[in-house]
Amino acid sequence: MHIDILTLFPGMFVGPFDESIIHRAREAGLISIAIHDIRDWAPGKHRQCDDIPYGGGGGMIMKPEPVFRAVEAVLDMMPGDAPRCPVILLTPQGRTFTQAVARELVQQDQIVLICGRYEGIDERVRAYLVTDEISIGDYVLSGGELAAMVVTDAVTRLLPGALGDPGATLADSHAQGLLEHPQYTRPAVFRGWAIPEVLLSGHHARQARWRREMSLRRTYRRRPDLLEKAPLSEDDRAFLDRLREQEDASDGEPLGCNGVEGH
Repeated sequence: MHIDILTLFPGMFVGPFDESIIHRAREAGLISIAIHDIRDWAPGKHRQCDDIPYGGGGGMIMKPEPVFRAVEAVLDMMPGDAPRCPVILLTPQGRTFTQAVARELVQQDQIVLICGRYEGIDERVRAYLVTDEISIGDYVLSGGELAAMVVTDAVTRLLPGALGDPGATLADSHAQGLLEHPQYTRPAVFRGWAIPEVLLSGHHARQARWRREMSLRRTYRRRPDLLEKAPLSEDDRAFLDRLREQEDASDGEPLGCNGVEGH
């Protein structure tokens, strides 16, 4: 897979893609990432990429010419041609980035990420160049660079071979529509806090069910909205019904769960 990132601040990407999982994936040839300075396609001595907005208003707006020229050069396309791969503008106005969107993008051989800046980007870039718009959350950043890093990381993890354990991504929070269950490692007792006994039992079926129930419990308490779309079995629904009944009986007081949920 190949990712092209168009930015006004290429220096921001020095380091993040040279560590950990992304670094190993690049070394293994699973993904290639190219960072492009939009100013390289800006006309004039000063390579200006922004200007004041028509109609007034504060701040500066990214000009369309450099962005169009950059995408056309990177994709080797003529003006007016349709892009051969997704061209994504990272903007607070885009659709929310989720694990499902990451799985959608990883199916592509190539994607282009455009990092927005300043007060916004000329609307003609949205209307006639980009094919998708993505937001990583309902808050405002200084630009799309951090969002590009988030998207790249989430997509890279899904590439076959990027993680040591092929099934690791299936247990991640949001991978199956739920938050991940609590995790423990050695020592079994730390400062008097012991891990749940079921994890030492060696009974794989019981452990699997415990993990599922703890995932359901954590999602119910922290992100109940996720349960509306999560694929739930009859056992899952029965567990959630019991959980609701227990919390109703306790007048909404938080219930313990055998040493998990942060206790």
